Amino acid sequence: MSGGSVLILTGPPGAGKSTVADVLARSSREPSVHLHTDDFYDRFIKSGFILPWLPESHAQNATVTNAIAAAAFAYARGGYFVIVDGIVGPWFVEPYRMAAAGVPLHYAVLMPESADLAVRRVKQRGTHGLKAEPAVRELYRQFSALGALEKHALHTAAFSVEQTVERLREQMAAGRIAL
Repeated sequence: MSGGSVLILTGPPGAGKSTVADVLARSSREPSVHLHTDDFYDRFIKSGFILPWLPESHAQNATVTNAIAAAAFAYARGGYFVIVDGIVGPWFVEPYRMAAAGVPLHYAVLMPESADLAVRRVKQRGTHGLKAEPAVRELYRQFSALGALEKHALHTAAFSVEQTVERLREQMAAGRIAL
């Protein structure tokens, strides 16, 4: 297999990350992997878990971020297109950059139309994911202020899932969301 690449697909809760990541991975013309960051918390930490949005979770979050980055780039070096799906704000990008070592790395932030829409979506979904309204609103606020990474935001209000997937493919091919 030739070298792969990594796409960090992020945004606030309710942005549609998991839905878009699943469609993107399943419809890829190359071998693909969908890494859902919540699994690295919910499924793998069996004892001592700290809710990742709490201030005391910093050390846990740093460890989990490093584990996700290592897994993503191991797959990519094996020739896979890897979609890392989860809340990976600008504050967590550096470990991915450090792990990339020549592997193409892309960063896309899906942004729903409003914090109210994000809250409605998380309340409607099944059992997975963050549902606490104050935390959803705060994460929406944080992702709304990307600064130098603003070019990585993809406002999805006018797009279907399939159109969002196509726009992501175009953005990656053109190098517009490369890190």
